[in-house]
Amino acid sequence: MKPVSRISLVIFIIVAILFWIHAIVSENGFLLLDHINLPFHEFGHIFFGILGERIAIWGGTISQLAIPFMLLVSFWIKKEPLGIAFCAFWFGENLLNISAYIADAQIMALPLVGGGEHDWNTILSGFNMLQYTTTIAKTVKIFGWLIMIAAVLWLTFVALFVQSEEE
Repeated sequence: MKPVSRISLVIFIIVAILFWIHAIVSENGFLLLDHINLPFHEFGHIFFGILGERIAIWGGTISQLAIPFMLLVSFWIKKEPLGIAFCAFWFGENLLNISAYIADAQIMALPLVGGGEHDWNTILSGFNMLQYTTTIAKTVKIFGWLIMIAAVLWLTFVALFVQSEEE
């Protein structure tokens, strides 16, 4: 792994904490990073729509998670811990966004881009699981928080205890 400076680590931790505060106090569940996530989500519907309507419904969520994951892999190959940690954090944040969308599957109150179908209402209805939206949403949200926290802890460990390959 490439070395991480103490100042980079401190800035990352401060930004993460500020973001977490933003996530906790947010009233509508649409967070700062979701402005980036939304275009990736919508692109996923179009991209995966080539494979059929059923996968197109899943495509938004798949794309929303695949983009930060693919970037994470790229940073892993390059041994860039800051990039890895950011992408892991972003992946976890995406789960917070997805959990809000899942939680809305029954009431369908969230505004949808272009009107259209509610992805998670369609997905959960197809599995006869619409009655479990609250449990599923809470579980996804917990995983999101755990991944974000793990990203910060991992970067801290790497910055403080892992020697660079050049040393």
